[in-house]
Amino acid sequence: MRFLSNVLAVIVGLLIFGVISFFIIAGIVAISAGESKVETVENSVLHLNLENAILVERATEEEFDLSAFGSFGNVPTIGLNQLKRAIKAAKSDNNIKGIYLQAGNIISGHAILSELRDEFESFKTSGKFIISYSEIFTEKGYFLSSIADKVYLNPMGVIEFNGLSSEMVFLKGFFEKIEVEPIVFRVGEFKSAVEPFLLEKMSEESRLQTESYLNDLNNYSLQEIAEARSLSIERITEINDQMLVRNNQDALDFALVDGLWYDDQVKDLLREKLGLKEADDIKSINITNINKTAKTENRTSSNRIAVIVADGEIVSGKADEVISSEKFLQEIRKARKNEDVKAIVLRVNSPGGSVLASEVIWRELSEAQQEKPLIASMSDVAASGGYYISAPADTIVAHPNTITGSIGIFGLWFNAKDLLNNKLGITTDVAKTGELSDFMSPARELSEVEISIVQNQVEDGYDTFISRVAEGRGMSRDAVLAVASGRVWSGIQAKENGLVDVLGGLDDAIRIAADKAGVQDDYRLVYYPEQKSMLERLLSEFSKDIQTFYKQFKLGSSYLIYQQLEKARQYEGIMVRLPYDIVIQ
Repeated sequence: MRFLSNVLAVIVGLLIFGVISFFIIAGIVAISAGESKVETVENSVLHLNLENAILVERATEEEFDLSAFGSFGNVPTIGLNQLKRAIKAAKSDNNIKGIYLQAGNIISGHAILSELRDEFESFKTSGKFIISYSEIFTEKGYFLSSIADKVYLNPMGVIEFNGLSSEMVFLKGFFEKIEVEPIVFRVGEFKSAVEPFLLEKMSEESRLQTESYLNDLNNYSLQEIAEARSLSIERITEINDQMLVRNNQDALDFALVDGLWYDDQVKDLLREKLGLKEADDIKSINITNINKTAKTENRTSSNRIAVIVADGEIVSGKADEVISSEKFLQEIRKARKNEDVKAIVLRVNSPGGSVLASEVIWRELSEAQQEKPLIASMSDVAASGGYYISAPADTIVAHPNTITGSIGIFGLWFNAKDLLNNKLGITTDVAKTGELSDFMSPARELSEVEISIVQNQVEDGYDTFISRVAEGRGMSRDAVLAVASGRVWSGIQAKENGLVDVLGGLDDAIRIAADKAGVQDDYRLVYYPEQKSMLERLLSEFSKDIQTFYKQFKLGSSYLIYQQLEKARQYEGIMVRLPYDIVIQ
Protein backbone atom coordinates (compact mmCIF):
# COMPACT_ATOMS: atom_id res chain seq x y z
CA MET A 1 0.00 0.00 0.00
CA ARG A 2 2.85 2.38 0.78
CA PHE A 3 4.34 1.61 -2.63
CA LEU A 4 1.05 2.52 -4.33
CA SER A 5 0.86 5.75 -2.34
CA ASN A 6 4.37 6.66 -3.51
CA VAL A 7 3.38 5.93 -7.09
CA LEU A 8 0.36 8.19 -6.68
CA ALA A 9 2.55 10.95 -5.25
CA VAL A 10 4.88 10.71 -8.26
CA ILE A 11 1.92 10.89 -10.65
CA VAL A 12 0.54 13.95 -8.85
CA GLY A 13 3.98 15.59 -8.97
CA LEU A 14 4.28 14.97 -12.70
CA LEU A 15 0.81 16.37 -13.28
CA ILE A 16 1.62 19.51 -11.31
CA PHE A 17 4.86 19.96 -13.25
CA GLY A 18 2.95 19.45 -16.49
CA VAL A 19 0.28 22.00 -15.68
CA ILE A 20 2.84 24.62 -14.59
CA SER A 21 4.65 24.09 -17.87
CA PHE A 22 1.37 24.45 -19.68
CA PHE A 23 0.68 27.80 -17.98
CA ILE A 24 4.02 29.15 -19.18
CA ILE A 25 3.44 27.99 -22.76
CA ALA A 26 -0.19 29.16 -22.72
CA GLY A 27 0.88 32.57 -21.48
CA ILE A 28 3.37 32.95 -24.32
CA VAL A 29 0.75 31.81 -26.85
CA ALA A 30 -1.89 34.18 -25.41
CA ILE A 31 0.47 37.14 -25.51
CA SER A 32 1.50 36.34 -29.08
CA ALA A 33 -2.13 35.92 -30.17
CA GLY A 34 -3.10 39.19 -28.53
CA GLU A 35 -0.58 41.09 -30.60
CA SER A 36 -1.88 39.85 -33.96
CA LYS A 37 -4.79 41.64 -35.63
CA VAL A 38 -7.50 39.44 -37.10
CA GLU A 39 -9.38 40.43 -40.25
CA THR A 40 -11.90 38.53 -42.34
CA VAL A 41 -10.89 37.47 -45.82
CA GLU A 42 -12.90 38.30 -48.92
CA ASN A 43 -15.23 35.57 -50.21
CA SER A 44 -14.95 33.34 -47.13
CA VAL A 45 -17.26 31.33 -44.86
CA LEU A 46 -17.77 31.14 -41.12
CA HIS A 47 -17.01 27.54 -40.12
CA LEU A 48 -18.97 26.51 -37.04
CA ASN A 49 -17.74 23.09 -35.94
CA LEU A 50 -19.89 22.27 -32.92
CA GLU A 51 -19.57 18.49 -33.13
CA ASN A 52 -19.56 16.89 -29.65
CA ALA A 53 -19.38 20.33 -28.05
CA ILE A 54 -21.15 21.34 -24.85
CA LEU A 55 -23.20 24.47 -25.37
CA VAL A 56 -23.41 26.60 -22.22
CA GLU A 57 -24.86 29.99 -21.33
CA ARG A 58 -21.61 31.90 -21.26
CA ALA A 59 -17.98 31.10 -21.98
CA THR A 60 -14.95 33.13 -21.02
CA GLU A 61 -14.27 36.28 -22.96
CA GLU A 62 -10.63 35.26 -23.28
CA GLU A 63 -11.65 33.13 -26.25
CA PHE A 64 -9.06 30.46 -25.48
CA ASP A 65 -9.75 26.93 -26.73
CA LEU A 66 -8.80 24.31 -24.12
CA SER A 67 -9.97 21.29 -26.08
CA ALA A 68 -6.47 20.35 -27.18
CA PHE A 69 -5.09 20.06 -23.65
CA GLY A 70 -6.09 16.66 -22.35
CA SER A 71 -8.27 16.44 -19.28
CA PHE A 72 -8.69 20.22 -19.15
CA GLY A 73 -10.80 20.11 -22.29
CA ASN A 74 -11.84 16.60 -23.27
CA VAL A 75 -15.11 18.04 -24.53
CA PRO A 76 -15.05 21.55 -26.00
CA THR A 77 -17.32 24.02 -24.22
CA ILE A 78 -18.79 26.85 -26.28
CA GLY A 79 -20.79 29.76 -24.93
CA LEU A 80 -24.12 30.75 -26.44
CA ASN A 81 -22.88 34.32 -26.12
CA GLN A 82 -19.83 33.52 -28.28
CA LEU A 83 -21.89 31.81 -30.96
CA LYS A 84 -24.52 34.53 -31.22
CA ARG A 85 -21.83 37.17 -31.43
CA ALA A 86 -20.04 35.24 -34.19
CA ILE A 87 -23.22 34.76 -36.24
CA LYS A 88 -24.16 38.45 -35.89
CA ALA A 89 -20.65 39.43 -37.02
CA ALA A 90 -20.87 37.10 -40.03
CA LYS A 91 -24.27 38.51 -40.97
CA SER A 92 -22.96 42.09 -41.17
CA ASP A 93 -19.54 41.30 -42.68
CA ASN A 94 -19.58 41.59 -46.47
CA ASN A 95 -16.54 39.31 -46.72
CA ILE A 96 -18.49 36.40 -45.20
CA LYS A 97 -20.74 34.76 -47.79
CA GLY A 98 -22.25 32.00 -45.67
CA ILE A 99 -21.91 29.52 -42.82
CA TYR A 100 -20.65 25.95 -42.93
CA LEU A 101 -22.33 24.28 -39.95
CA GLN A 102 -21.27 20.98 -38.38
CA ALA A 103 -23.50 20.35 -35.38
CA GLY A 104 -24.95 16.87 -35.78
CA ASN A 105 -24.06 15.85 -32.25
CA ILE A 106 -24.26 18.74 -29.83
CA ILE A 107 -24.75 18.61 -26.05
CA SER A 108 -27.22 21.23 -24.91
CA GLY A 109 -30.62 21.94 -23.46
CA HIS A 110 -33.54 22.54 -25.78
CA ALA A 111 -34.07 26.22 -24.98
CA ILE A 112 -30.46 27.22 -25.64
CA LEU A 113 -30.62 25.37 -28.97
CA SER A 114 -33.83 27.19 -29.79
CA GLU A 115 -32.19 30.54 -29.09
CA LEU A 116 -29.22 29.63 -31.28
CA ARG A 117 -31.54 28.45 -34.01
CA ASP A 118 -33.31 31.81 -33.91
CA GLU A 119 -29.95 33.50 -34.46
CA PHE A 120 -29.41 31.37 -37.58
CA GLU A 121 -32.89 32.35 -38.75
CA SER A 122 -31.95 36.00 -38.40
CA PHE A 123 -28.70 35.36 -40.29
CA LYS A 124 -30.63 33.94 -43.25
CA THR A 125 -32.47 37.24 -43.72
CA SER A 126 -29.18 38.61 -45.05
CA GLY A 127 -29.52 36.36 -48.10
CA LYS A 128 -26.38 34.43 -47.17
CA PHE A 129 -26.36 30.63 -47.17
CA ILE A 130 -26.06 28.00 -44.43
CA ILE A 131 -24.85 24.54 -45.39
CA SER A 132 -24.99 21.76 -42.78
CA TYR A 133 -23.13 18.44 -42.83
CA SER A 134 -22.58 15.69 -40.31
CA GLU A 135 -21.82 12.00 -40.08
CA ILE A 136 -24.30 11.60 -37.21
CA PHE A 137 -27.38 13.66 -36.39
CA THR A 138 -28.85 13.29 -32.91
CA GLU A 139 -32.36 14.56 -32.17
CA LYS A 140 -31.00 17.86 -30.83
CA GLY A 141 -28.34 18.14 -33.52
CA TYR A 142 -30.89 17.70 -36.29
CA PHE A 143 -33.28 20.23 -34.71
CA LEU A 144 -30.52 22.84 -34.83
CA SER A 145 -29.12 21.83 -38.23
CA SER A 146 -32.51 21.71 -39.97
CA ILE A 147 -32.47 25.50 -40.14
CA ALA A 148 -29.78 25.28 -42.83
CA ASP A 149 -30.60 25.83 -46.51
CA LYS A 150 -29.17 22.39 -47.26
CA VAL A 151 -28.57 19.47 -44.91
CA TYR A 152 -26.26 16.61 -45.87
CA LEU A 153 -25.63 13.29 -44.14
CA ASN A 154 -22.68 10.97 -44.69
CA PRO A 155 -23.68 7.93 -46.86
CA MET A 156 -22.86 5.65 -43.94
CA GLY A 157 -24.14 8.09 -41.35
CA VAL A 158 -26.95 7.89 -38.82
CA ILE A 159 -29.85 10.20 -37.99
CA GLU A 160 -31.92 9.95 -34.82
CA PHE A 161 -35.50 11.08 -35.30
CA ASN A 162 -37.87 9.24 -33.02
CA GLY A 163 -39.15 11.71 -30.43
CA LEU A 164 -38.07 12.53 -26.90
CA SER A 165 -37.76 10.44 -23.76
CA SER A 166 -36.71 11.08 -20.19
CA GLU A 167 -35.54 8.18 -18.03
CA MET A 168 -35.49 8.33 -14.23
CA VAL A 169 -33.20 6.28 -11.99
CA PHE A 170 -34.83 4.87 -8.84
CA LEU A 171 -32.79 4.11 -5.72
CA LYS A 172 -35.41 2.44 -3.53
CA GLY A 173 -33.89 -1.03 -3.96
CA PHE A 174 -30.39 0.27 -3.33
CA PHE A 175 -31.36 1.85 -0.02
CA GLU A 176 -33.21 -1.31 0.98
CA LYS A 177 -30.10 -3.38 0.34
CA ILE A 178 -27.88 -1.14 2.49
CA GLU A 179 -30.70 -0.78 5.05
CA VAL A 180 -30.97 3.00 4.92
CA GLU A 181 -34.45 4.49 5.25
CA PRO A 182 -35.13 7.73 3.34
CA ILE A 183 -37.50 9.95 5.31
CA VAL A 184 -39.50 12.35 3.19
CA PHE A 185 -41.40 15.55 3.93
CA ARG A 186 -43.20 17.23 1.06
CA VAL A 187 -46.06 19.45 -0.05
CA GLY A 188 -47.69 19.12 -3.47
CA GLU A 189 -48.88 16.02 -5.27
CA PHE A 190 -46.53 16.63 -8.19
CA LYS A 191 -43.41 17.19 -6.04
CA SER A 192 -41.77 13.98 -7.19
CA ALA A 193 -38.17 14.94 -6.48
CA VAL A 194 -38.20 12.38 -3.70
CA GLU A 195 -39.74 9.56 -5.76
CA PRO A 196 -36.40 8.01 -6.75
CA PHE A 197 -35.82 7.31 -3.05
CA LEU A 198 -39.26 5.83 -2.37
CA LEU A 199 -40.52 4.11 -5.51
CA GLU A 200 -39.37 1.66 -8.16
CA LYS A 201 -41.11 3.48 -11.04
CA MET A 202 -42.80 6.79 -11.81
CA SER A 203 -45.98 7.73 -9.99
CA GLU A 204 -48.97 8.52 -12.17
CA GLU A 205 -48.61 12.23 -11.32
CA SER A 206 -44.94 12.22 -12.31
CA ARG A 207 -45.64 10.38 -15.55
CA LEU A 208 -48.46 12.80 -16.38
CA GLN A 209 -46.35 15.93 -16.03
CA THR A 210 -43.31 14.39 -17.73
CA GLU A 211 -45.23 13.21 -20.79
CA SER A 212 -47.04 16.55 -20.93
CA TYR A 213 -43.96 18.74 -21.18
CA LEU A 214 -42.10 16.22 -23.35
CA ASN A 215 -44.95 16.37 -25.86
CA ASP A 216 -44.83 20.16 -25.82
CA LEU A 217 -41.06 20.21 -26.40
CA ASN A 218 -41.30 17.61 -29.16
CA ASN A 219 -44.23 19.29 -30.91
CA TYR A 220 -42.39 22.62 -30.88
CA SER A 221 -39.32 21.00 -32.45
CA LEU A 222 -41.42 19.24 -35.10
CA GLN A 223 -43.19 22.47 -36.05
CA GLU A 224 -39.87 24.25 -36.50
CA ILE A 225 -38.42 21.37 -38.54
CA ALA A 226 -41.55 21.05 -40.68
CA GLU A 227 -41.39 24.73 -41.60
CA ALA A 228 -37.66 24.62 -42.35
CA ARG A 229 -37.94 21.47 -44.49
CA SER A 230 -41.20 22.50 -46.23
CA LEU A 231 -43.05 19.46 -44.89
CA SER A 232 -46.52 19.31 -43.39
CA ILE A 233 -46.71 19.02 -39.62
CA GLU A 234 -48.86 15.90 -40.05
CA ARG A 235 -46.22 14.19 -42.17
CA ILE A 236 -43.26 15.12 -39.98
CA THR A 237 -45.19 13.97 -36.89
CA GLU A 238 -45.93 10.61 -38.51
CA ILE A 239 -42.27 10.14 -39.43
CA ASN A 240 -41.23 11.01 -35.90
CA ASP A 241 -43.86 9.03 -34.00
CA GLN A 242 -43.28 5.81 -35.93
CA MET A 243 -39.51 6.25 -36.30
CA LEU A 244 -39.83 5.79 -40.04
CA VAL A 245 -36.24 6.96 -40.53
CA ARG A 246 -34.41 3.73 -39.75
CA ASN A 247 -31.45 4.12 -42.08
CA ASN A 248 -29.74 6.90 -43.99
CA GLN A 249 -31.68 6.26 -47.20
CA ASP A 250 -34.92 6.76 -45.28
CA ALA A 251 -33.66 10.18 -44.21
CA LEU A 252 -33.23 11.12 -47.87
CA ASP A 253 -36.51 9.56 -49.00
CA PHE A 254 -38.48 11.40 -46.31
CA ALA A 255 -36.75 14.70 -47.19
CA LEU A 256 -35.05 15.20 -43.84
CA VAL A 257 -31.74 15.62 -45.68
CA ASP A 258 -30.87 16.88 -49.14
CA GLY A 259 -28.26 14.30 -49.96
CA LEU A 260 -26.09 11.45 -48.73
CA TRP A 261 -22.74 13.07 -49.35
CA TYR A 262 -19.17 12.77 -48.23
CA ASP A 263 -17.22 15.67 -46.77
CA ASP A 264 -15.41 16.41 -50.03
CA GLN A 265 -18.71 16.64 -51.92
CA VAL A 266 -20.00 19.20 -49.43
CA LYS A 267 -16.76 21.15 -49.85
CA ASP A 268 -17.33 21.13 -53.63
CA LEU A 269 -20.77 22.65 -53.02
CA LEU A 270 -19.20 25.36 -50.87
CA ARG A 271 -16.73 26.13 -53.69
CA GLU A 272 -19.66 26.41 -56.08
CA LYS A 273 -21.46 28.80 -53.72
CA LEU A 274 -18.29 30.90 -53.44
CA GLY A 275 -17.61 30.84 -57.18
CA LEU A 276 -14.33 28.94 -56.75
CA LYS A 277 -12.64 26.41 -58.98
CA GLU A 278 -12.19 22.76 -57.99
CA ALA A 279 -8.55 23.23 -56.97
CA ASP A 280 -9.14 26.44 -55.00
CA ASP A 281 -8.92 26.44 -51.22
CA ILE A 282 -11.98 27.45 -49.24
CA LYS A 283 -11.22 30.45 -47.06
CA SER A 284 -12.86 30.17 -43.66
CA ILE A 285 -12.82 31.75 -40.23
CA ASN A 286 -13.74 30.21 -36.87
CA ILE A 287 -15.72 31.49 -33.87
CA THR A 288 -12.72 32.79 -31.94
CA ASN A 289 -11.26 34.80 -34.80
CA ILE A 290 -14.47 36.32 -36.14
CA ASN A 291 -15.35 37.49 -32.63
CA LYS A 292 -12.04 39.34 -32.52
CA THR A 293 -13.23 41.32 -35.53
CA ALA A 294 -16.66 42.10 -34.04
CA LYS A 295 -17.20 45.63 -32.84
CA THR A 296 -18.78 46.37 -29.48
CA GLU A 297 -21.94 48.37 -30.02
CA ASN A 298 -22.50 51.62 -28.13
CA ARG A 299 -19.04 51.49 -26.59
CA THR A 300 -19.31 55.13 -25.51
CA SER A 301 -22.77 54.90 -23.93
CA SER A 302 -22.88 55.57 -20.21
CA ASN A 303 -26.08 53.55 -19.85
CA ARG A 304 -25.75 49.93 -18.82
CA ILE A 305 -28.08 46.96 -18.76
CA ALA A 306 -26.82 44.36 -16.32
CA VAL A 307 -27.25 40.71 -17.30
CA ILE A 308 -26.90 38.56 -14.19
CA VAL A 309 -26.32 34.95 -15.23
CA ALA A 310 -27.74 32.52 -12.66
CA ASP A 311 -26.62 29.12 -13.91
CA GLY A 312 -26.61 25.96 -11.76
CA GLU A 313 -28.05 24.71 -8.48
CA ILE A 314 -29.02 27.23 -5.80
CA VAL A 315 -26.94 26.82 -2.64
CA SER A 316 -25.96 28.84 0.42
CA GLY A 317 -22.48 30.34 0.75
CA LYS A 318 -19.93 31.52 -1.81
CA ALA A 319 -19.33 28.43 -3.96
CA ASP A 320 -18.34 28.82 -7.62
CA GLU A 321 -20.06 27.24 -10.63
CA VAL A 322 -23.43 27.30 -8.86
CA ILE A 323 -25.88 29.99 -7.77
CA SER A 324 -24.52 30.66 -4.30
CA SER A 325 -26.64 33.03 -2.24
CA GLU A 326 -23.86 35.08 -0.68
CA LYS A 327 -22.07 35.58 -3.97
CA PHE A 328 -25.20 36.43 -5.97
CA LEU A 329 -26.50 38.76 -3.28
CA GLN A 330 -23.36 40.85 -3.76
CA GLU A 331 -23.64 40.74 -7.57
CA ILE A 332 -27.28 41.87 -7.51
CA ARG A 333 -26.46 44.59 -5.01
CA LYS A 334 -23.62 45.90 -7.18
CA ALA A 335 -25.98 46.18 -10.15
CA ARG A 336 -28.67 47.80 -8.00
CA LYS A 337 -26.36 50.46 -6.56
CA ASN A 338 -24.57 51.21 -9.84
CA GLU A 339 -26.20 54.40 -11.16
CA ASP A 340 -25.07 53.60 -14.70
CA VAL A 341 -27.10 50.37 -14.63
CA LYS A 342 -30.55 51.34 -15.83
CA ALA A 343 -32.13 47.86 -15.84
CA ILE A 344 -31.35 44.31 -14.78
CA VAL A 345 -31.93 41.10 -16.75
CA LEU A 346 -31.77 37.92 -14.70
CA ARG A 347 -30.81 35.00 -16.94
CA VAL A 348 -31.91 31.83 -15.14
CA ASN A 349 -30.82 28.29 -15.93
CA SER A 350 -31.45 26.39 -12.71
CA PRO A 351 -33.40 23.39 -11.35
CA GLY A 352 -33.51 25.08 -7.93
CA GLY A 353 -31.94 23.96 -4.68
CA SER A 354 -31.90 25.34 -1.15
CA VAL A 355 -35.06 27.13 -0.05
CA LEU A 356 -33.05 29.37 2.28
CA ALA A 357 -30.62 30.40 -0.47
CA SER A 358 -33.54 31.01 -2.84
CA GLU A 359 -35.17 33.30 -0.29
CA VAL A 360 -31.94 35.26 0.23
CA ILE A 361 -31.59 35.85 -3.52
CA TRP A 362 -35.32 36.62 -3.88
CA ARG A 363 -35.04 39.33 -1.23
CA GLU A 364 -32.17 41.11 -2.95
CA LEU A 365 -33.88 40.91 -6.34
CA SER A 366 -37.07 42.32 -4.81
CA GLU A 367 -35.05 45.26 -3.50
CA ALA A 368 -33.53 45.79 -6.95
CA GLN A 369 -36.97 45.64 -8.61
CA GLN A 370 -38.08 48.57 -6.45
CA GLU A 371 -35.34 50.76 -7.95
CA LYS A 372 -35.03 49.73 -11.60
CA PRO A 373 -36.67 47.42 -14.18
CA LEU A 374 -36.03 43.72 -13.53
CA ILE A 375 -36.65 41.23 -16.35
CA ALA A 376 -36.25 37.46 -15.97
CA SER A 377 -35.04 35.47 -18.98
CA MET A 378 -35.52 31.71 -18.59
CA SER A 379 -33.14 29.38 -20.39
CA ASP A 380 -33.33 25.56 -20.49
CA VAL A 381 -34.59 25.20 -16.92
CA ALA A 382 -36.01 27.71 -14.45
CA ALA A 383 -37.93 25.56 -12.02
CA SER A 384 -38.54 25.35 -8.28
CA GLY A 385 -35.88 27.63 -6.78
CA GLY A 386 -35.18 28.82 -10.33
CA TYR A 387 -38.76 30.05 -10.52
CA TYR A 388 -38.63 31.34 -6.93
CA ILE A 389 -35.85 33.82 -7.78
CA SER A 390 -37.59 34.81 -11.04
CA ALA A 391 -40.85 35.70 -9.29
CA PRO A 392 -39.98 39.37 -8.43
CA ALA A 393 -39.38 40.28 -12.09
CA ASP A 394 -41.56 42.87 -13.83
CA THR A 395 -41.67 40.57 -16.85
CA ILE A 396 -40.77 36.89 -17.20
CA VAL A 397 -39.56 35.75 -20.63
CA ALA A 398 -39.22 32.03 -21.42
CA HIS A 399 -38.60 29.91 -24.48
CA PRO A 400 -41.48 27.71 -25.64
CA ASN A 401 -39.32 24.72 -24.70
CA THR A 402 -38.11 26.02 -21.32
CA ILE A 403 -38.86 23.72 -18.38
CA THR A 404 -40.28 25.78 -15.53
CA GLY A 405 -42.77 25.88 -12.66
CA SER A 406 -42.32 23.07 -10.13
CA ILE A 407 -43.65 25.34 -7.40
CA GLY A 408 -43.35 22.97 -4.48
CA ILE A 409 -41.06 22.10 -1.61
CA PHE A 410 -39.68 18.97 0.03
CA GLY A 411 -37.39 17.77 2.78
CA LEU A 412 -35.31 14.60 2.85
CA TRP A 413 -33.48 12.83 5.63
CA PHE A 414 -31.86 9.40 6.01
CA ASN A 415 -32.19 6.96 8.88
CA ALA A 416 -28.94 4.95 8.82
CA LYS A 417 -29.54 3.01 12.04
CA ASP A 418 -29.90 -0.42 10.39
CA LEU A 419 -26.90 0.21 8.14
CA LEU A 420 -24.76 1.04 11.16
CA ASN A 421 -26.09 -1.72 13.41
CA ASN A 422 -26.71 -4.63 11.04
CA LYS A 423 -24.27 -4.07 8.18
CA LEU A 424 -21.34 -2.39 9.92
CA GLY A 425 -21.73 -3.54 13.51
CA ILE A 426 -21.65 0.04 14.78
CA THR A 427 -23.81 1.19 17.67
CA THR A 428 -24.21 4.67 19.09
CA ASP A 429 -25.26 6.18 22.39
CA VAL A 430 -25.90 9.79 23.32
CA ALA A 431 -25.95 12.03 26.38
CA LYS A 432 -28.03 15.19 26.05
CA THR A 433 -29.36 18.13 28.03
CA GLY A 434 -32.72 18.43 26.34
CA GLU A 435 -35.33 16.18 24.79
CA LEU A 436 -34.38 17.25 21.26
CA SER A 437 -30.67 17.98 21.71
CA ASP A 438 -29.84 15.23 19.18
CA PHE A 439 -32.51 16.50 16.78
CA MET A 440 -32.73 14.48 13.54
CA SER A 441 -29.89 12.11 14.38
CA PRO A 442 -29.33 9.72 11.42
CA ALA A 443 -28.33 6.96 13.85
CA ARG A 444 -31.89 6.31 15.05
CA GLU A 445 -35.53 6.49 14.07
CA LEU A 446 -37.17 9.92 14.18
CA SER A 447 -39.70 10.71 16.87
CA GLU A 448 -43.21 11.93 16.11
CA VAL A 449 -42.20 15.34 17.48
CA GLU A 450 -39.25 15.60 15.07
CA ILE A 451 -41.39 14.55 12.13
CA SER A 452 -44.03 17.12 13.06
CA ILE A 453 -41.45 19.92 13.37
CA VAL A 454 -39.89 19.30 9.97
CA GLN A 455 -43.24 18.78 8.22
CA ASN A 456 -44.40 22.12 9.61
CA GLN A 457 -41.20 23.76 8.33
CA VAL A 458 -41.84 22.32 4.88
CA GLU A 459 -45.45 23.54 4.89
CA ASP A 460 -44.36 27.00 6.07
CA GLY A 461 -41.79 27.09 3.29
CA TYR A 462 -44.42 26.13 0.72
CA ASP A 463 -46.73 28.85 2.04
CA THR A 464 -43.92 31.40 1.64
CA PHE A 465 -43.14 30.16 -1.88
CA ILE A 466 -46.80 30.55 -2.89
CA SER A 467 -46.88 34.06 -1.40
CA ARG A 468 -43.72 35.08 -3.28
CA VAL A 469 -45.19 33.93 -6.58
CA ALA A 470 -48.61 35.49 -5.91
CA GLU A 471 -47.01 38.83 -5.04
CA GLY A 472 -44.62 38.83 -7.98
CA ARG A 473 -47.15 37.69 -10.57
CA GLY A 474 -50.10 39.72 -9.27
CA MET A 475 -52.09 36.51 -8.89
CA SER A 476 -54.39 35.38 -6.12
CA ARG A 477 -53.18 32.67 -3.78
CA ASP A 478 -55.78 30.24 -5.15
CA ALA A 479 -54.67 30.96 -8.73
CA VAL A 480 -51.06 30.11 -7.83
CA LEU A 481 -52.11 26.96 -5.95
CA ALA A 482 -53.94 25.79 -9.07
CA VAL A 483 -50.67 25.70 -11.06
CA ALA A 484 -48.36 24.80 -8.17
CA SER A 485 -48.18 21.50 -6.22
CA GLY A 486 -44.74 20.94 -7.72
CA ARG A 487 -46.11 20.59 -11.27
CA VAL A 488 -43.54 21.06 -14.04
CA TRP A 489 -44.57 23.02 -17.13
CA SER A 490 -43.14 23.76 -20.55
CA GLY A 491 -42.65 27.42 -21.47
CA ILE A 492 -45.75 27.24 -23.68
CA GLN A 493 -47.86 25.86 -20.82
CA ALA A 494 -46.41 28.39 -18.37
CA LYS A 495 -47.41 31.23 -20.69
CA GLU A 496 -50.95 29.87 -20.86
CA ASN A 497 -51.33 29.54 -17.09
CA GLY A 498 -49.85 32.93 -16.20
CA LEU A 499 -46.45 31.92 -14.88
CA VAL A 500 -44.68 33.50 -17.89
CA ASP A 501 -45.42 36.76 -19.71
CA VAL A 502 -43.56 36.52 -23.02
CA LEU A 503 -42.20 33.67 -25.15
CA GLY A 504 -38.71 34.56 -26.36
CA GLY A 505 -35.01 34.54 -25.63
CA LEU A 506 -32.38 36.63 -23.90
CA ASP A 507 -32.35 39.26 -26.66
CA ASP A 508 -36.09 39.76 -26.20
CA ALA A 509 -35.62 40.18 -22.45
CA ILE A 510 -32.87 42.74 -23.02
CA ARG A 511 -35.07 44.71 -25.43
CA ILE A 512 -37.90 44.75 -22.90
CA ALA A 513 -35.49 45.92 -20.19
CA ALA A 514 -34.15 48.69 -22.44
CA ASP A 515 -37.69 49.85 -23.29
CA LYS A 516 -38.74 49.93 -19.64
CA ALA A 517 -35.59 51.86 -18.74
CA GLY A 518 -36.11 54.29 -21.64
CA VAL A 519 -32.66 53.64 -23.14
CA GLN A 520 -33.80 51.67 -26.24
CA ASP A 521 -30.76 52.05 -28.56
CA ASP A 522 -28.41 53.75 -26.15
CA TYR A 523 -26.94 51.17 -23.78
CA ARG A 524 -24.16 48.66 -23.27
CA LEU A 525 -24.46 45.21 -21.76
CA VAL A 526 -22.48 44.26 -18.67
CA TYR A 527 -22.46 40.70 -17.38
CA TYR A 528 -22.40 39.54 -13.77
CA PRO A 529 -20.73 37.72 -12.11
CA GLU A 530 -17.31 38.39 -13.56
CA GLN A 531 -15.88 35.24 -15.13
CA LYS A 532 -12.78 33.50 -13.90
CA SER A 533 -9.54 33.98 -15.77
CA MET A 534 -8.13 31.16 -17.84
CA LEU A 535 -5.53 30.43 -15.14
CA GLU A 536 -8.18 30.22 -12.41
CA ARG A 537 -10.31 27.88 -14.49
CA LEU A 538 -7.38 25.62 -15.25
CA LEU A 539 -6.40 25.41 -11.60
CA SER A 540 -9.97 24.60 -10.66
CA GLU A 541 -10.23 21.87 -13.30
CA PHE A 542 -6.84 20.50 -12.28
CA SER A 543 -7.92 20.32 -8.63
CA LYS A 544 -11.13 18.48 -9.55
CA ASP A 545 -9.24 15.97 -11.70
CA ILE A 546 -6.80 15.20 -8.89
CA GLN A 547 -9.56 14.83 -6.30
CA THR A 548 -11.56 12.51 -8.57
CA PHE A 549 -8.48 10.43 -9.41
CA TYR A 550 -7.57 10.05 -5.74
CA LYS A 551 -11.10 9.04 -4.71
CA GLN A 552 -11.27 6.46 -7.49
CA PHE A 553 -7.85 5.15 -6.42
CA LYS A 554 -8.84 4.88 -2.75
CA LEU A 555 -12.36 3.50 -3.23
CA GLY A 556 -11.88 1.27 -6.25
CA SER A 557 -15.10 -0.45 -7.28
CA SER A 558 -16.94 1.32 -4.43
CA TYR A 559 -16.52 4.68 -6.15
CA LEU A 560 -19.87 4.43 -7.98
CA ILE A 561 -21.66 3.78 -4.68
CA TYR A 562 -19.85 6.77 -3.20
CA GLN A 563 -21.14 8.94 -6.05
CA GLN A 564 -24.71 7.82 -5.46
CA LEU A 565 -24.47 8.55 -1.72
CA GLU A 566 -22.92 11.96 -2.37
CA LYS A 567 -25.81 12.79 -4.69
CA ALA A 568 -28.33 11.68 -2.08
CA ARG A 569 -26.54 13.68 0.62
CA GLN A 570 -27.03 16.89 -1.37
CA TYR A 571 -30.79 16.53 -0.96
CA GLU A 572 -30.70 16.52 2.83
CA GLY A 573 -32.66 19.39 4.34
CA ILE A 574 -35.50 21.46 2.87
CA MET A 575 -35.33 22.01 -0.88
CA VAL A 576 -37.11 23.82 -3.69
CA ARG A 577 -35.83 21.75 -6.56
CA LEU A 578 -36.97 20.09 -9.78
CA PRO A 579 -38.54 16.63 -9.53
CA TYR A 580 -35.27 15.05 -10.66
CA ASP A 581 -32.28 15.72 -12.89
CA ILE A 582 -34.03 15.91 -16.24
CA VAL A 583 -32.13 14.28 -19.09
CA ILE A 584 -34.11 14.38 -22.35
CA GLN A 585 -33.00 12.13 -25.19
